[in-house]
Amino acid sequence: MPEGQPLVAGSAADHTVCLLLRLGQAAFRLCEDGLGVLGLRVRHYSVLQALADNGPTAQLALGTYLRIDPATMVSSLDDLEQRGYAARARDPLDRRRCVVAATDSGLRALTAVNGRLQRLGDHALADLSAADRRMLHRLLTRLAAGPALPAAFDAVRGRSAARPGQATAAPGP
Repeated sequence: MPEGQPLVAGSAADHTVCLLLRLGQAAFRLCEDGLGVLGLRVRHYSVLQALADNGPTAQLALGTYLRIDPATMVSSLDDLEQRGYAARARDPLDRRRCVVAATDSGLRALTAVNGRLQRLGDHALADLSAADRRMLHRLLTRLAAGPALPAAFDAVRGRSAARPGQATAAPGP
């Protein structure tokens, strides 16, 4: 790839969603690569950070909170338990439920991960001034907090998870 060629070529860059899509893909690959040296993936980080932020959480509730399907959640938790970063235990009030908690080792690993993510972000956004980075972060946080984009995303996820022939709600305007 020639140096200086944009990530989104031609008039596709006229569409903000195309820019967001490609930049998101690039950021994801950079983060996967950067966290891989620690033996983790982005999904592992998301789970550990949610546990650090919210404390012990029911496994199903954690998956819902992070918008992670149950199979991926089980796989992610298996990986984190193998590394000693998370632990699952039966809920004493409802033995059908598992409660997940970050371990002390997981919280220490999270400190390293957050430092690495900060450095990755600094590198990826090096073309922006500090003020532009703060502005970008504010705008992206506003989009992520919704209501429009999260609702549209959840509607699409619901349709893709529905079985063939099952009716689903259409996204809003």
